[in-house]
Amino acid sequence: MKLPLQLTGIGLRAPHYAEFLENRPAVAWIEVHSENYFGEGGKPLSILEQIRHDYPVSLHGVSLSIGSADELNWCHLKKLRDLIERINPCLVSDHLSWSSINGHYLHDLLPLPHTEEVIQHVVSRIQQVQEYLQRQILIENISSYVHFAHSTLPEQDFLSAVAKQSGCGILLDINNIYVTATNLDQDPEKYLYAMPMNLVQEIHLAGFSTSVINGKEILIDSHNRPILPAVWDLYRKAIQCAGMKPTIIEWDSDLPSLDSLTLEAYRAETIMRETYAATKRTA
Repeated sequence: MKLPLQLTGIGLRAPHYAEFLENRPAVAWIEVHSENYFGEGGKPLSILEQIRHDYPVSLHGVSLSIGSADELNWCHLKKLRDLIERINPCLVSDHLSWSSINGHYLHDLLPLPHTEEVIQHVVSRIQQVQEYLQRQILIENISSYVHFAHSTLPEQDFLSAVAKQSGCGILLDINNIYVTATNLDQDPEKYLYAMPMNLVQEIHLAGFSTSVINGKEILIDSHNRPILPAVWDLYRKAIQCAGMKPTIIEWDSDLPSLDSLTLEAYRAETIMRETYAATKRTA
């Protein structure tokens, strides 16, 4: 099913399955975590198949570990390819990170050194994945809490080079830009304005929490809070640069009601349309 390019949707999580099926909320599309549907049957997959008849579905992975030094996980990719064939998603995405070493998964999205050598490593792996899946994937920027001393490129240039050289698209997470920039004392707008917006095919919005470590407040990409005003402001700037982009509201724990999520999607769409219209008037 084709993605409606000018509307917003939500990340669908298991506690909302029954209500979503019953009420069919007014969202344009949904996104789910791919790995939750890798089984050959079961209730989650059955529900997803029901939903996909009425809503475009995006498959968003968290375990591709595209930056790892391990061999690509072909078992994982086989399950993903089977799911793609079954669901026919509008988009397929994962993260610019690594999660495994010597076959052991760390259940986290870990940052990469931003060097030319790593660019070539990641580009080669993305190209292998796209060839195997027979489709383009999107790669998302993650939240970072550390900066590698031997990185030679800012993250925005690193991500841009990976996308341009591999032929993948970009899933631009606005919250992750804000979290990373704040934690590492960087300028989130500088990051945003360096993005090749023609390669951005999807936007994520989410909330974060905070923690104090060694006397410094750190922002945590927890996906369990409302979107803060600073992130909404950065989203407006993204629309000014990129135009209308498919947008997903992510919320993974401490879930609000489905109505609340739907209202957040409506708010994002309103901001997107108003910002885009104002930008066109002043162009």
